[in-house]
Amino acid sequence: MSTRLDENLGAVGFDNLINSSNPPADVFGVDLIAGQGVLKRGTLLAKATGGMVMIAAANTGKANCILSDDADTGEDDEAPAVTGVAYRTGHFNGNALIVADGYTITADDKEALRVAGILLSDAVEI
Repeated sequence: MSTRLDENLGAVGFDNLINSSNPPADVFGVDLIAGQGVLKRGTLLAKATGGMVMIAAANTGKANCILSDDADTGEDDEAPAVTGVAYRTGHFNGNALIVADGYTITADDKEALRVAGILLSDAVEI
């Protein structure tokens, strides 16, 4: 078997989610409430009864973690919770986070994340 050095075997996209390696990003398993559809990497999650949901006006100030991988929670809100993986600590770009349509991250959200071990900064796009 020969190895070719002029061949592209894959590529990694840059999503601008992580700002810095300090504090280190640490992941853990989370229960995502069913019926939210596909949640994308970088979705800001909030605590809710029965699991985690995408942050919205109904749960402002309860921000807890950031989804680290895409997760399909399905469309059936009666289904059991879906397991996902989220960042519990790290330094992230706040303007790269995904939130519910029309929602803006509040000072209470930022404080809840800081207490949990997540720092937010704004990325400067060049």
